[in-house]
Amino acid sequence: MAVERKKILLRLDPGVHDALARWAADDLRSTNAQIEFLLRRALAEAGRLPSGVGKQRGPGRPAKGDEDE
Repeated sequence: MAVERKKILLRLDPGVHDALARWAADDLRSTNAQIEFLLRRALAEAGRLPSGVGKQRGPGRPAKGDEDE
């Protein structure tokens, strides 16, 4: 069963947004996925990522048959 994802409004400096969007494109992610990737990495490095948090899907399109993961 899929867990419903939380939605938030995030205000960013336009330059920060543009840099994130370019980085996301380089990594074959959406800007949203890049932000989540960076937040997860920061939480893990700080020892604050909860153990029950699901794994984030990798960059790029999902392989056939993996769409539901």
